Amino acid sequence: MLDPIQVHSDSIVFDAHCDFLHNTAQDGRRFDQSLNVGRVDLPRLVGGGVTAQIFAVWDHWAEMPAHCSPTLEALRQVSAFHGMLDLCSDRFMPATRASDVERAKSEGKVAGVLSLEGSEPLAGDVALLRAFYELGVRNLGLTWDYRNLAADGVGAPQPGGLTDFGRELVREANRLGIMIDIAHLAPRGVDDVLEIVDGPIIDSHANAHALCAHRRNLTDAQLDALAATGGVVCVAFVPGFITQDKSKASLDGVLDHIDYIARRIGTDHVGIGSDFDGYDGVTQGLEDVTHFPALTAGLAARGYDEQAIRQILGLNLLRVFGQVAG
Repeated sequence: MLDPIQVHSDSIVFDAHCDFLHNTAQDGRRFDQSLNVGRVDLPRLVGGGVTAQIFAVWDHWAEMPAHCSPTLEALRQVSAFHGMLDLCSDRFMPATRASDVERAKSEGKVAGVLSLEGSEPLAGDVALLRAFYELGVRNLGLTWDYRNLAADGVGAPQPGGLTDFGRELVREANRLGIMIDIAHLAPRGVDDVLEIVDGPIIDSHANAHALCAHRRNLTDAQLDALAATGGVVCVAFVPGFITQDKSKASLDGVLDHIDYIARRIGTDHVGIGSDFDGYDGVTQGLEDVTHFPALTAGLAARGYDEQAIRQILGLNLLRVFGQVAG
């Protein structure tokens, strides 16, 4: 009989999205201690059996005052990430390729991956992507909800597709070995990415639009197209992505989205992207990162076999990470 506790312990658990860096930049919260603030820190990542965590570099770029620089703010968050690596080097390590994640698992450490959420820090200069790559960025979300120099987000009025700069960014990310992340991208932009991308793409935190008609969730056609690239949809724990009545968001609701996506495009294309520290409200049963084992138990209870559980928890995202970043 399958033992969910053992399966979780043995699995590579790879979470595609959290917003810890933005929050620590705002309030100075500690990564090395649990202070009952937020939903992510190193002790809780260890307690939840997480092997690798993608940390988004993000701010309300479009709402920043004119005297503030998205590039400087992004660099501050990248610097905070590297400070975390220095402070916690015995338990926390950087991951810029798949083998780093595998080494973290074997050494009992947590691996951290950097992501740029929104291309505003690149200031319209594709050459800066190389600079962020050298600093460790291995995932690129072209937009947040709004319009920028690369594309329109899902919240932009009358949203269009990629600009010439956005297309150039996709090609450069492909060349460098940075995953393309369609989270927050408006539908026409998703279509444009699919036309020009070379290799698998991800959506780091989104659910099934058929179950919850949120603008951030993916339609069946988008799910099909993403799977056709060999990519992964990373199911989010955001209450409003799970159900239109946010007060009823629960672990069972997350499992419903996993079930739907797995039936639609196969277990090879499903992952986890919690978005911890990036939303208000609570999803019952997944209150913070220590509750990841409950997700494994829920998958087992719904009849997923050990291989499918391991894929969903992290192997699918690790596969894409390896194909793109090496």
